[in-house]
Amino acid sequence: MDLVAIEEIKRLKHRYFRTLDLKLWAEFADCLAEDISARYGTQAMNTPLHYDNRADVVSFMEQNLGPAIVTVHIANHPEIDVDGDTATGSWAFEDTVLVPEAKIQIRGAGYYLDTYRRDPDGAWRISSTQYERIYEAVTSLADLPSFKLIANRWDPSLRH
Repeated sequence: MDLVAIEEIKRLKHRYFRTLDLKLWAEFADCLAEDISARYGTQAMNTPLHYDNRADVVSFMEQNLGPAIVTVHIANHPEIDVDGDTATGSWAFEDTVLVPEAKIQIRGAGYYLDTYRRDPDGAWRISSTQYERIYEAVTSLADLPSFKLIANRWDPSLRH
C-alpha cells in the first residue's frame, strides 16, 4: 500500500474543495488534469454538466460560483486505491450553497467517485470526477424571517 501517495491524494482533494470555496481559481485549476472528465449533476441547475478539459471546468466554476455565491464543501471518509501512477477514490461529501441575492440556501450530500493521475511534474491531479447525490434540498431564506447573514467573505459590508 502506497501510504505516501494516499496522503498526497487526500491533500489534493481537500485543496480542490478549499480553492473552490475560496475562489482561488489558478490553484483550483492546478488540482485538475488538463484532460479531466468532470460529470457534475444538480437538480438546482436542472441539467447534468459534462466537461472534458480543465479550462471548461474552471470557467464554469468561476462564472457560476463567483463572489455572489457562498459555498462550503466538506469531504471525508476517503477510500483510495493506488496502482502506480494512477488511483481511484471515493469521498462522502456535504455542501452548502448560499445565494444571498436570491435568498436561497441549497444543501446536499453524496459521494464523489474520482480517478487520479500522477503527472510528469510529479503532482497528483484529478483526472476524472463525478458524484452521486444522496439528497439536495433548497430552502427559501425569505421564508425564514430570523435568517440574517452577518458575515460574508465576499460582501465587503459584512466582512470583519
